[in-house]
Amino acid sequence: MRSIRLLPAVSGVAAALALALTATACGPTEDQSADKPAGTTASATASPADGGSGTGVSDLSKGFADKLKKHGVDVDKWKSGEWKNWDQATWLREAEDFVNPVIDGLWNTERMQSAKSPDQTIETQATSGGSDPTPRPVTAQREKTPYHRNAAPVGKIFFDAPEGHMACSGTIVKDPRHPGKSNLVWTAGHCVHAGKRGGWYRNIMFAPAFNDKGKTPGALRNAQPHEVYPYGQYWADWAVTSGEWIQGGGTNQAWPYDYAVLHVQPQKGRKSLEETVGVALPVDFSAPQPAQAGTVGAWGYPGAAPYNGVIMHKCLDRATRMTTAPAPPVMYRIGCTMTAGSSGGGWFRVLPNGKTALVSNTSIGPAGSNGWLAGPQLGRGAKAAHEMISKKFA
Repeated sequence: MRSIRLLPAVSGVAAALALALTATACGPTEDQSADKPAGTTASATASPADGGSGTGVSDLSKGFADKLKKHGVDVDKWKSGEWKNWDQATWLREAEDFVNPVIDGLWNTERMQSAKSPDQTIETQATSGGSDPTPRPVTAQREKTPYHRNAAPVGKIFFDAPEGHMACSGTIVKDPRHPGKSNLVWTAGHCVHAGKRGGWYRNIMFAPAFNDKGKTPGALRNAQPHEVYPYGQYWADWAVTSGEWIQGGGTNQAWPYDYAVLHVQPQKGRKSLEETVGVALPVDFSAPQPAQAGTVGAWGYPGAAPYNGVIMHKCLDRATRMTTAPAPPVMYRIGCTMTAGSSGGGWFRVLPNGKTALVSNTSIGPAGSNGWLAGPQLGRGAKAAHEMISKKFA
C-alpha cells in the first residue's frame, strides 16, 4: 500500500500524541503481586443495573455467582467449561446480563497467540451520500519498543466467542470519579457483544502494552510473562455498550454506535490500572465533525494479513466523513492499512487546549482490501455509557 508523507503540521500532531501516550509512572516489573484473583458483579449498557459495590473480593465473587445462578448456571461449572455453551437460548445478551468470572491461568501465552481477529469488522463499504472521497492509504507504522515507554495505555483485549479465541485492541481512559485510579478501558462494541446475532462474549481480558518488546510470534512463544503482559492481566468485571449495538450490531445502521467501555480488575493485586500503568487518556465527547477533528492517530494490534497480531502499529491522517446508512450519524474515516485485530483501538486527537484525548475507536474497514479505517463519533450516547460505568463504581 502507498503511504502519504507527513506534512509539518501532521508531524507536530504526531509528536504531541506520542507524548500523551508516554507513561509517567515507573515501568513494569517482572514480579507481580500474588493476591487472589477477583471477579465482580457485572452489568451493562443503555440502562442502569443493580449489583454489588465492587469494593471487596468476597463481594465480587458473590456477585458473579448470583448472576450466573439467576440463569441456572453454577459458577464452578462455568469455570470448569460451562462457558463454552453458546446455545442461543442460554447466551446472555441483555444489558444487565454480562458475566465474566476470572478463570485463573486461562489466558496463557499460547492461548493468547492463537486468538483470531474478528473479521466481521472489515466488510462494510461507505454509502454514496454523506461520505467524502475514499482517503489514500496510509501505511501503518510499527510503534517503538518497549511499548510501556511509548504507548503505555494501548493494549490487547482477548475474549472467547463461538468461533474460538478472539482479540481486539483497547485503550486505558480516565474515570472522572476515580482521578488517577481509573480501571476503565475503551474499545469497540463488537469486541464485547455479538450484537444482533448473539450476546455478551466471555473471558474478556485486557493486557496493556502487550508484547512489550515487540517480539516475533516465534520468539513470543518462549517469552517470559512480564514480556508478554508487562503490567499483568486485567479481567472485565462490568461492560457497557450502546443499546443500538446490542439490538442491531453487525448491520450498517449500528456501526456508528460501535463503542464500549470495560471496567477491569487485576487478576493479581489490588492497584488500579491507571496507577499500575501510569497513564490514562481523557475522552472527548464533543463529537466534532470530521472537518473540525483535524489529524487523528489510530493505534492497535492488526492481526489479519499481512500483520501477525502481536506488533503494535499506528496511523496518522486527517479525518474525513463516512456514512454507512442514511439515518445514523456520520463516522470518522482515515487512511490506514491496519487490518482486523486493530478493532477497538483508540483514535486520539490534540484538543484546542493542547491536551490529547481519545475521540473514537476503530470499528470497520473495507471489504477485500486494506487502506482505510472508520470509527464512531463519540457524542451523548457514548458519554452516557462512560458516565454509567463510572457511577457504578463510584
